[in-house]
Amino acid sequence: MPGQPSDEEQVLMEAVEDGAEEDLGGLTAEELRQGQQAALALEDMMALNAQTLVRAEVDELYEQVRPLGQGRFGRVLLVNHRQKGTALALKQLPKASTTLRGFLYEFCVGLSLGSHAAIVEACGIGIESADSYSFLTEPVLHGDLIAFIQPKVGLPQPAAQRCAAQLASALEHIHSLGLVYRDLKPENVLVCDPACRRVKLTDFGHTRPRGTLLRLAGQPIPYTAPELCGPPPLPEGLPIQPALDAWALGVLLFCLLTGYFPWDQPVAEADPFYEDFVIWQASGQPQDRPQPWVGLTPVADTLLWGLLDPHPRRRSPVGSVQGYLGRPWRQREGEAEEVQEGHEGRTE
Repeated sequence: MPGQPSDEEQVLMEAVEDGAEEDLGGLTAEELRQGQQAALALEDMMALNAQTLVRAEVDELYEQVRPLGQGRFGRVLLVNHRQKGTALALKQLPKASTTLRGFLYEFCVGLSLGSHAAIVEACGIGIESADSYSFLTEPVLHGDLIAFIQPKVGLPQPAAQRCAAQLASALEHIHSLGLVYRDLKPENVLVCDPACRRVKLTDFGHTRPRGTLLRLAGQPIPYTAPELCGPPPLPEGLPIQPALDAWALGVLLFCLLTGYFPWDQPVAEADPFYEDFVIWQASGQPQDRPQPWVGLTPVADTLLWGLLDPHPRRRSPVGSVQGYLGRPWRQREGEAEEVQEGHEGRTE
């Protein structure tokens, strides 16, 4: 129920209260306290918003204009307020596949992030209809980033660096609030203009407080950090931390620069491309790059080696991207490709 900590959050809260740092899965007590504070703040916000939901049918309040997106759990529509004419995006989640708690959680995470230039801004209106729950956000009209990535090519280098700067800033903001985003992929990055100058992070259903215990469900994907692929440090799972987002950011940047994934899964025994990467990274010899990495510069190597360190405690934070902007990340026929535009997009 809203207002009560979940079982997994309760496990961590008790561990922190007991001072058993050796049982905290590699995180410090202070890191877990930060996550605990975020979890309790979200529970309070959920309890409040459960009492203030607007009970009405969406069509009574808003006129549907066109679909903006469709996912496994719901859809996003461009709507106009019937009285004011205001254009908004409405995310609609069917009750058949969404609990009230699940809806309130995603809604309140979006609200808790406040205003950030690279995060889709929530409008603070939640609606309960007969068959669905809905909430409203600012509209972003040019689709998601996957449509802009040319297979086996990627994005133009200036656009890739703008995206990198803005997404790193958005993730830093999320981490500063004691949260881990956990779902970075091109489909969750919305594009604000045809030239891909501005992007915004969306979809916070998988975002969790730092230290929440997590077990991998199903097969790993390229964005899955390797620490999730092995036995968890605690019986209940792995306490999540911002390093998970740093790994996903590294994989996404590789995709933006090349137009393909570096591997299928980060398991050396099961994926030869990942095994080659681990051997190459451990060698410290950038010139001996595996085939998928041909075409990147030593600057990009250094950035991505940091974000994609298999050891989470050694992994570079997402903010490390800022130190590599404006320098060539990609080369053509052995020559570094110039960054022809300024590295616009640093977002505070």
